[in-house]
Amino acid sequence: MGSRVLSSAQAQRVAALRKLAQLLDAAFVVPGTSYRIGLDPILGIIPGIGDLISPLFAVAVLWQARDLGVPRVVLLRMVFNVAIDAVAGAVPLLGDLFDFAWKANVRNLALLERHAAEARGPSSGDWLFVTLLTLAVAVITVVPFIVLGWLVAAILR
Repeated sequence: MGSRVLSSAQAQRVAALRKLAQLLDAAFVVPGTSYRIGLDPILGIIPGIGDLISPLFAVAVLWQARDLGVPRVVLLRMVFNVAIDAVAGAVPLLGDLFDFAWKANVRNLALLERHAAEARGPSSGDWLFVTLLTLAVAVITVVPFIVLGWLVAAILR
């Protein structure tokens, strides 16, 4: 399939989201390196503030992606990116370090731009990512019950 042209208004919204993603995830170069960081991990150090800003931006990107007809599996992948960021970010200090590397905003914007500009379906990589994360969530959900059952059985013996 080929590419499609975004309307002027759509292109302006995507450009604004790109600037915001850059600000949140890659605004500054770490001195002495080529590594970039943004305001998201810096604000994340402040309790409550950083944990609110990133999800608000994520919702804006997801709504725009939906409006642009991004395939649902890609939207799900974007949600998983945000969920990974939120869960890891909830861990004090380690979550802030994770934010420096994960850059969910830039990841999701790249997915939005790739799939909004191309009139094609989700890639095999999108399906693989969503499938593996779904399996991981299922395992993480089931394992505690298995361990609990094992502990109860061991105690009752």
